[in-house]
Amino acid sequence: MIVLFDFDGVIVDTESQYTGFWNKMGEKYLGLENFGHTIKGQTLVQTFGKYFDGKIKEQGEILPLLNDFERDMTYGYVPGVYQFMTGLKEAGIKMAIVTSSNNIKMANAYKAHPELLEIVDVILTSEHFSKSKPDPECFLKGMEVLGGKPEETIIFEDSFHGIAAGRASGARVIGLTTTNNREALAPLCDMVIDDFIGLTVQDIILHPHNYQ
Repeated sequence: MIVLFDFDGVIVDTESQYTGFWNKMGEKYLGLENFGHTIKGQTLVQTFGKYFDGKIKEQGEILPLLNDFERDMTYGYVPGVYQFMTGLKEAGIKMAIVTSSNNIKMANAYKAHPELLEIVDVILTSEHFSKSKPDPECFLKGMEVLGGKPEETIIFEDSFHGIAAGRASGARVIGLTTTNNREALAPLCDMVIDDFIGLTVQDIILHPHNYQ
């Protein structure tokens, strides 16, 4: 078995911070409300390419704001996640972080949590992928790097795009309610959790599929 973790909203509780930032950008530059939810699971390059194509001035204004925001934002762990990941490592289970974030942002996260570089086997960022979620490319890449098959893989995700990507990869998907509510996630996931407190390796191995 191998385990793939999304980062924001799964390992660190940052999604509400990002949603607030991108909602402001969407309103200011595009006249769109709730823009933060629209782009969840997409890389910055893909967000710029789809929504700010040709808007060079706007991109130039947003990028330093985003860099400052990510430098100063908090990277608090989702409750129980570090203990759960430690348990996986002790059990000899390979793990990867698979995130739409880029290397610059992740460098800020490593400053807050240098232990992440030791506990997982690999961290894949937006620089490793050409397609954004809901395309499964990122998770398939994670499986390839760790030497696992889809039927041997469990993915932890919080966003609809991420869950769709996980499903499309053929892996089991466990959804977290850090971004969306349980009722919305339940039909799409094999299992739904609020956080990792009390979750064990045995729980994720034994839990049956529950989606159609």
